Amino acid sequence: MLFAIKGNICCSEDIEHIRCVENAYLVCEDGVCAGVFRALPERYAALPVTDFGDKLIVPGMTDLHLHAPQFAFRGLGMDMELMDWLKTYAFPEEAKYRELAYADRAYTQFADAMRRSATTRAAIFATLHVPATELLMEKMEDSGLISYVGKVNMDRNGPEYLCETSAQASLEATERWICETQSKFRRTRPILTPRFIPSCTDELMRGLRRLVEKYHLPVQSHLSENYSEIEFVQSLCRDSKFYGDAYDRYGLFGGDHPCIMAHCVHSGEAEIKLMKKNGVFAAHSPLSNANLSSGAAPVGKLFREFVNVGLASDIAAGETENLFRSIAAAIRASKLRWRLVDQKIYPLTVDQAFYIATVGGGKFFGKVGLFEPGYEFDAIVIDDSTITHPQELGLHERLERALYIADERHLCAKYVAGSRLF
Repeated sequence: MLFAIKGNICCSEDIEHIRCVENAYLVCEDGVCAGVFRALPERYAALPVTDFGDKLIVPGMTDLHLHAPQFAFRGLGMDMELMDWLKTYAFPEEAKYRELAYADRAYTQFADAMRRSATTRAAIFATLHVPATELLMEKMEDSGLISYVGKVNMDRNGPEYLCETSAQASLEATERWICETQSKFRRTRPILTPRFIPSCTDELMRGLRRLVEKYHLPVQSHLSENYSEIEFVQSLCRDSKFYGDAYDRYGLFGGDHPCIMAHCVHSGEAEIKLMKKNGVFAAHSPLSNANLSSGAAPVGKLFREFVNVGLASDIAAGETENLFRSIAAAIRASKLRWRLVDQKIYPLTVDQAFYIATVGGGKFFGKVGLFEPGYEFDAIVIDDSTITHPQELGLHERLERALYIADERHLCAKYVAGSRLF
């Protein structure tokens, strides 16, 4: 697989700057970037070239946290807080996935939307139902995206219709699912998914740690999203110093395994320090955090402390899978936090938010999110010609405007690891 695409190439140079190269070539060799060139080197002179003209070519984006079964009710309940929203919308909807016919219909719509989106990689929550989770993995595999999909673990503090009968039953179902899927797919991998500490007994959390050790799997969960949730965790884990410490005591907070923690809205100094030490990824979910009144995460502070940060839609607490909207929301949330909470931490710039969406979350998947040699060839092509303006704009200005205005209708091509999806 050796080819080139041509257009206006925009990619992070570093966390502070986007580099824009007009009318340039991006070369793919065996699914990996070979570099960006203003003119094709002689060794590539005979390559097939797809010329996208004046369109923008940017790295594919990583959605580091979203709930596939919640896609069906996105845009509903956005005037509620987290715990009430879970009881009213999330839990009743997720219970429907015990029926494979419903799961097939809903997950088909979800996978189709993800395929059309700017997202090329994703970390996804399913439900506790093994057959439906395997069905979701099949649909994500067929979508062409590269993803982690997690069977949810949940054996307490949920409605009876959505709780596993015991920790042992949960662990047995999870291990069976791991064995059935770990080597089944090329692009889709399992990830251990305790919903959050309130929904998992001590026995279940300790058992999940044993599965981490046995199968060398990553972990995803939620952290410090909402004040009532944090208080609930403290009441359950009285010996823990803070929310992240509770996960760490079970051995489920990074260190010897990759780990994503969604939200981190109210993470304090000690929690942030432990995240940095253990290499935990924070999945920043600005739309969700605003919709459910959780607050504005200290993204600038996480940057300053060198914590890994990626962007997340958090479907369906976030109302759209369009990560362009999440980029804009991340900038707005950081402005409000700077103005109202902490004026020592400056708001995100467009260049920083773009970095989070591409490189920041991409790191969880390896060398992803840049057009540097050796990075996997994930790219999207944006046709911004219908975003009219009466003045001439530079490439950076065009990209900035597209990030605020564009959606899947402006995407005319998408590549994942060198394979063109459309």
